[in-house]
Parts: sequence; structure tokens; C-alpha cells
Amino acid sequence: MRSILRAFVVLVISVPFASVVWAAGIASLSESEASGGLREALVQGAGHAVQMLGAKDGFLKNKKVKIPLPDGLSQVESVMRLAGRGKDLDDLVKTMNRAAEAAVPEAQTLLVEAVREMSVDDARKILTGGDDSATRYFKAKTQGQLTERFLPVVKQSTDRLALSEQYNKIAGQAASFGLVKSEDAQIEGYVTRKALDGLYLMIAEEEKTIRKNPLQAAGSLAQRVFGMLGH
Repeated sequence: MRSILRAFVVLVISVPFASVVWAAGIASLSESEASGGLREALVQGAGHAVQMLGAKDGFLKNKKVKIPLPDGLSQVESVMRLAGRGKDLDDLVKTMNRAAEAAVPEAQTLLVEAVREMSVDDARKILTGGDDSATRYFKAKTQGQLTERFLPVVKQSTDRLALSEQYNKIAGQAASFGLVKSEDAQIEGYVTRKALDGLYLMIAEEEKTIRKNPLQAAGSLAQRVFGMLGH
């Protein structure tokens, strides 16, 4: 894989950025083919992450991203269950994860736009910046906008539960004393943050898959690009 990345780095930073010549033959890639192959791989990886998480139980049944009770509730969970509030807690966990599943498809357009806006310098950094460099690029380009898009979707779901309102009141007061993180003082903010954490985690896993086995993980153009670079 390192040899592939080294070859691709040469391709990205070369001027002019048009062709690569190998010993034992000549194989050329146009600039549009090379950048298109990388973009295709990133779009596919991000799209797969969105598809998995946006499906029913995408969060709820995935231990890696399942959203647990906020600290403010988990600390008193046993007491609440003894008091007969177990169903309320279970409903909240289910609702939070369903809300995340409903919000994640909002990410598709912004992730694709981030790939389209990728510059040659961005591509170079992605290829030389480590196994999660593409994920970090997506996060830098989309986190703020995705937070804005996720929040209303999440709030619509969590507002249906009385426990959400109760939590917001108690956590809001606790946050003023530093007992609860300020970003977790509202249930919708907490769920949005955890949903984004889960999304970027799954994008990172897709990125690792593409880097490990690009010929199987990527689409047709990316297969050609990465395949030629592997020779």
C-alpha cells in the first residue's frame, strides 16, 4: 500500500500533472482520471457510511456507534430504574438512536460537495496525511454545516418524549455548575454530537477499507487508477 501511495503522491504533486511513466511499459493517466479516481473512492466510502447508519438500526444495533444515555442520566440510571422509570430510559435511548438514523442522510449532499471541492493540494494531503486523512478532511469541511442540519431533525424526534424535556431542564442547571458538559446540556445537542461522531467513525472505517484493498472497495474508475498505480 505504501508503494501505491508513493506513486499516487508523485502523480498529485508533479508539474505538469498529466501522466506517469513506469518501467517495462508506459501507462498514462490524465489529470481528470487521477483526481476522478480518488473522488470516486471517497464518494463511495462516505456514501456507504451514510447508507449503513441511515438504515433502521444503523445506530441502535451497531455497538461502535450506538448512542448511550448522557452522563447526566447514566449516573442515576440504576436509581431511576428502581423507581420504575426503566421504560422511559429505554424509550429515550431508542429515540436518540432513531433520531440519529433519521438525521444522517442529511449528510450525503454535503459530503459529495466536499469531494467535488477537493483541490490538488487537498488530494496530496489526503494521500500523505495518514490512514484517517480523508476522514479529517470531511470533518473539517462538513462538521459545522452538518450540525446545523442534524439539530432540527434530532430535536423533532426527541421533543416527543417528556423525559427529554425533563433532562434539558435538569442538565441545563447542572451545566451552569460544571456538573454536565455544556454541549450535553440539551438532549438534541448531545444526540447531534454523537451522531456526527458515529458518522465520521464509520467514514474512517470505510477509508481504511479502501486503503487496504482499493480494487475491491472502490468503483470502476478508482479501480483503474489504483490498479495502474499498483503495477
